Amino acid sequence: MALRPDDNVSLDDVTRGQQALVKDAAWASLAGSLYGGVILVGFALALGAGPMHIGLLAAIPLIAQAVQLPAIALVERVQQRRKITVIAVTLARTLILSLAVLPFIGDAPVQLTWLLLAQFTISALGSVSACSLNSWLHQLLPREGLGAFFARRLFWATTIACVGTLCAGLLVDHAPFEQQLHAYAVSFAGAGLAGYVSSWYLSRVPEPRMASVSHGTVWSRLRLPFTDRNFRNFLVYMASWNVASSFAAPFLTVYLMRQLGYPLSTVTTLWVASQVANALTLYAWGRISDRLSNKGILSVAMPAWFACMLALVFTAEPSRHALTLPLLYLLHLVMGASAGGIGLANGNIGLKLAPQGQGTAYLAAISLVGSVVGGLAPLAAGGLAQWLQDKQLSLVLHWASSSRVNDVAFIDFTQWEFLFVVAALFGLYVLHRLSKVQEGEHVSERVVVQQFALEAMRTVNNISSVGGMLGSLFTFARLFDRRLYTRTVYRREGEARQG
Repeated sequence: MALRPDDNVSLDDVTRGQQALVKDAAWASLAGSLYGGVILVGFALALGAGPMHIGLLAAIPLIAQAVQLPAIALVERVQQRRKITVIAVTLARTLILSLAVLPFIGDAPVQLTWLLLAQFTISALGSVSACSLNSWLHQLLPREGLGAFFARRLFWATTIACVGTLCAGLLVDHAPFEQQLHAYAVSFAGAGLAGYVSSWYLSRVPEPRMASVSHGTVWSRLRLPFTDRNFRNFLVYMASWNVASSFAAPFLTVYLMRQLGYPLSTVTTLWVASQVANALTLYAWGRISDRLSNKGILSVAMPAWFACMLALVFTAEPSRHALTLPLLYLLHLVMGASAGGIGLANGNIGLKLAPQGQGTAYLAAISLVGSVVGGLAPLAAGGLAQWLQDKQLSLVLHWASSSRVNDVAFIDFTQWEFLFVVAALFGLYVLHRLSKVQEGEHVSERVVVQQFALEAMRTVNNISSVGGMLGSLFTFARLFDRRLYTRTVYRREGEARQG
């Protein structure tokens, strides 16, 4: 298998590489769905993980993003991105495959320790491969048809991820109780094998030779964003958002399974509902971003997301009831739609505020600040949940008459509900920091809501057949990636004119 850069990359090679990248994304998504997310949390709970263990599992992928900094230097020095990417992801998938033996060795503390160590190594290798792959694809893919290619790639990635997660949840739930750990082992083994297929397709993608880099050291470039006042305000806002979003969200699976008693298969369907809502609305958010502003989107999507986080507390009050699950589905749909707008707007503001010719350093600063600060949030939340484990806050309605006295608890907060409340309250500070960021002309929330309603109606009108539905579901990637590529091209043209 030749992994060195290619001297000549023809149009036929690029077409062949795009086909391989679509298949790579499908198999990589299958591997991720069988190993990560709610499946990984469910496995940790089956091993007896406590709040701190769950916090560590959530923090590790964020903290490991810092590995991209030395990875930038590695890529620029070695200049063999295909080799770096394939080796890194293959090693990570070998570790995922090795997790299949965890249920058969040692006791629970040993298993949890190895799980955390493996998760950190897998995440670190993923950060190295992501850094190398982004540079590789940015140079390889042409402008023509870029949106259609990413739409097709994300279509298969999203579809396979949803199917894989649902299948893994059903596999675990239908296994006998004493063999549930073995069911997780089967899921991890499938993830590792699917990952190997993904690595093989990735090795088939051509790599043009990398141009030499001669514009200062990595560290000197990373200092620049922190001297820009407006961008520094954006970094503080992004840090606060990462804290708020990472504080309670990683514990939602624990709350649903441990406190509300839902099986893993039900939790996976909630996750899928959120992903579908995200995909359905992201194209509408993108069109609004083109016409109005990204801060306008955030001023609507963020309050909705934090309101849902707070509403989670009341879905099962005073105890789980018949409407709890429908309410959870509704909240997941709204949170998924809101998260799509938040992710798109945050990415667009970062690209917009980064000066021409300095995008790499500025965007790396966003990743660094968000990963380090955001990684500390689930650790703090895990510690708080551990401390609140035997504590409870109840609001009691007291009724007294001459014949009898009744006390009814209509709100009953436990450890997990406290986390949701804290995250929602911290959202007020996030919105305050957003107000400090200057993007451009202010757009009222009412206008954004009106435009979103119009785009939603347009999307519904297009869903007249299965083909129309799938087209509406996944064309959002075309808009976002075209905007990203166009801005990059404009920056290059501006640099050329200045030069």
